[in-house]
This record gives sequence, structure tokens and C-alpha cells, in this order.
Amino acid sequence: MKKNLGGIHFSFTAVLAFGVLAASCLVGSRYSLAQPNDNAGAWPQFRGPAFNPTAENPQLPEKWSNTENVEWAINIDGRGWSSPIVVGNQVFVTTVTTEGDSKEPQTGVNYSNEYVEELSKQGLSEEEIERKVMERDFELPDQVSLHYFLMCYDLQSGKELWKQEYYQGQPPGGRHRKNSFSSETPVTDGNKIYVYATHLGLYAYDLDGQPAWKTELSNHPIYMEFGTGSSPVLVDGKVVIVDDNQEQSTITAYDTSTGKQVWQTERLVPEGFPANMPRSGWSTPYIWQNELRTEIVTVGPGMAVSYDTNGKELWRLNGLTPAPSSSSFAVDEMLYLNGGRGKPFFAVRPGASGDISLESGQQSNDHVAWTRSRVGTYIPTPVAYQGALYIVQDNGIAIRVDTETGEITFKERLSEAGGADFTASPWAYNGKVFCVSEQGDTFVFEATDEFTLIRVNHNDDLIMASPAIVGDRLLIRTAHRLYCIRNQENTTAARKSEDAKRPG
Repeated sequence: MKKNLGGIHFSFTAVLAFGVLAASCLVGSRYSLAQPNDNAGAWPQFRGPAFNPTAENPQLPEKWSNTENVEWAINIDGRGWSSPIVVGNQVFVTTVTTEGDSKEPQTGVNYSNEYVEELSKQGLSEEEIERKVMERDFELPDQVSLHYFLMCYDLQSGKELWKQEYYQGQPPGGRHRKNSFSSETPVTDGNKIYVYATHLGLYAYDLDGQPAWKTELSNHPIYMEFGTGSSPVLVDGKVVIVDDNQEQSTITAYDTSTGKQVWQTERLVPEGFPANMPRSGWSTPYIWQNELRTEIVTVGPGMAVSYDTNGKELWRLNGLTPAPSSSSFAVDEMLYLNGGRGKPFFAVRPGASGDISLESGQQSNDHVAWTRSRVGTYIPTPVAYQGALYIVQDNGIAIRVDTETGEITFKERLSEAGGADFTASPWAYNGKVFCVSEQGDTFVFEATDEFTLIRVNHNDDLIMASPAIVGDRLLIRTAHRLYCIRNQENTTAARKSEDAKRPG
């Protein structure tokens, strides 16, 4: 029997999204940062200042474990799939603690489907199946009391500098145990940290942890209580959030100085969108500053829509997944639009207007340079590096796509032994691509047109969050800890330098 709560065969399926993968985005040249030191604004959002996590620094680590090349590691109470962000020597993460018990995270890409099938074979009714699955795999608002925190740590030592509790009580909606109640990654302009909790509030803090303002938000139902994940973005002194839900989807801008709403635009599903399809989304918007203009590119159920910085629609493209999670981004004036799991990738040129959807059988048009079918991702957002898109599917398939032509140059399974599932997005530096699995293994392979696996770095903890790259450091958040990964010789040299500065 197929459980069909949404009218389609999602049953209790993978329509869940996390802020680590579809995370906040901000183009580095569009904000003005305070300059406390050389690391100011080094990683202001998930996936970095250009929303494409790449670097070129020969001092960056390529090999690590729980202990090897670990400069420091600290425990983080609670749970959150949001990524760390960095301003100067300050590292910021969000987390949520639960009073009493909390359902343990689930790995893998099946979500609750195997359990549904198992219960179905027992001859249980749909009502009984739903009750048991909700009881095992979901936390509902009236079942938990939560504490939401913004944490600040010293980049060099991992010492806690301050923490602020920005909400206490029941959440506005539930979560599947694959998700967390803190999956939205914060974003910063170098002067304030902006924390978004979907349907709960938008909060601003200065770098010393003092509250600047807060804005309460309206609550709307998310499909099947799967939880939330879309993160805020910054553009022209505004915090922009996309809220695709089952009731009233919008894109809204708030003033960064006051938290007051500047504009709001209603978001509608495409014409002819089936009534029984989910209308919720988890994808973070992307601020695309191209040679012609600045756009806010969004991916919603079944479509992509781009807006100007005042919320006016510029163009739209249909044919995307009905349950979007991963995000899109641009490199070298070309937008790489992620259609979602089982859907195409689109390369879109600047300057589009109106409906740019492809006709049946088309692979390109005046605005779409090329299309590559069935390489869109469900949760991990790909990385563009040295002329290629490196795509990692949630089931561990790695794909290399030429950014100029859209041609696939390799498609390989990362772990032949299996047991590798992916939520975090890949990153790249020094001619190598890095992909970390939920099971804690980081697969390192050459950034070339032939797949060559170099090594696998092991960590024994669950990893859902995407990392941050800061100078010669790599920050990796696991389910229980935050690691600062740095080559041992760099750490040793830095400590000797600090010792030499001390009197006596």
C-alpha cells in the first residue's frame, strides 16, 4: 500500500529540506563590512560570500580526522543543521535545545518510506500507519518545548564569547527527525547578525551579542510538518526571505536597520499546477548581481522566479521540482539553475524577461543557454570550480558537468561499499573537490574530467551542515561538535608566534 497524504506518491517521502543545503546567500560585493581584522566578513553566509564555496590557499587542509589536523573542537548543545558563519575572529552558529527527550536524527534518503511499507505489509489501515509514522518520526509543536540560541565563538581558540536565547517555547510547526528546528543559516553584513526562524521571527544582533531588533512573523502550515530550511539573504540594506508554504507563499524584504517590512510580493504556483501537489519549498534565494542588473532568483514549487530588488517579477521558468530544497547560483555571468531531484539543470543568461520556459523537446532558447536533464539535486547544492559543476546527489552519485556545454564528463558513485548519504553541499579548493556524507566521511577527489578519488577523511559523528572556509581553516559542524580543521604546522607556528609576543 502506498501512503498518499499529499495526493501524490510522496507518502512520507523526501520533501524535506535543510538550511545547510539550501542556505542563505549574499554576493560579497553587495554589502559593506566593518573591518576588525583581515578575516572580516570572511564567511558571511552558508556557502560563502559568492554562494559558491571555493578557495585557493595552499595552506588549507586536505586531510583530517577527529584528531588529526584539529586546531580545536567544542561541544554544541542541542541540534541545528545551520552552517557556521564568520566575521573577523567571531564564529556564529544557531542551535535549538529541547526540554526532555528529542527524536534522534535519521540518516539516509528513504525518510519514512520503508517504515510505511513495513506497516502496510502488516495490514494496518492508513490512519494507523499515519499515527505510527508520526509518532516515530515527527515532532509536533505541542509535543516539545524549545530554546533557540545564537552562539558566538572565538575563531582562533574556540572559546565561547557569548550566547543569546532568541526564543523559548513551542515551535510554530513540527519537524521530521531528518530535519532540525534550526536549519536556517544566519547571514551577516559585518555589522549585525540576522537570524531567521521561519514563521517565528527575524532577529538582529550586533557583534557583541546585543539585540538590535526583532520582527515577529505569521505562521503558515508546511507540507506534512516536515520542518523548514530556507535561509535569509541580504541585498541593498534589506533582509529578504522566501516563505513557500501550504497557505500563503510570499517573498518579503525587511529593513536591516529597523526590521520593518519594506515590501512583500505574493508567490503563486505555475498555472495548471496540480491541486494535490505540495506547495511548500525549502530553497534559499540567490542574489544574482550580473552585468545588467541585480536579481533575486528564487526556486519554488514547479518553477523559478526572478525578482528585482523591489520585489517586481522579472522572469520565470517552469519545469522544476514540486518540492524544492537545493539552491542555484551564478559564476562568470551565467546562472546555474537547479531544477531539483530528477529534474534538469539550466544555464540561464543575464537579461531574461517574461516566461522563459522551454517548449517540449527544447534544450535551449534565447535565454536558456543549455539544459542537462536529470542532474538536478534534491538537497546538496553543487559547486562550480575550474570550468565544471560538481554535483553530488543525496544517494552518493558524483557528476561532473562542463559549465560551457552542459556535457557530463563523469558520473561515479563515491562509496562503492554504500552507506554514504549526502545532505551537506560540496566545496572545492587547491584542485580538489570535497564531499562530506551524513555518516561523517569526507570524500576527496581530483577536480578533473576523470574521477580520481584521493582519500576519505573520517569523522565518527553525523554531519548535515555545510562547512565554512576561513583563511587556512575549515570549520565543520557535526551533530554534536564544531571542529576547526587546520594543518598542524600552521597551528604550531601560530602558537609559537603568540608565545613569542608574551612578556617574559
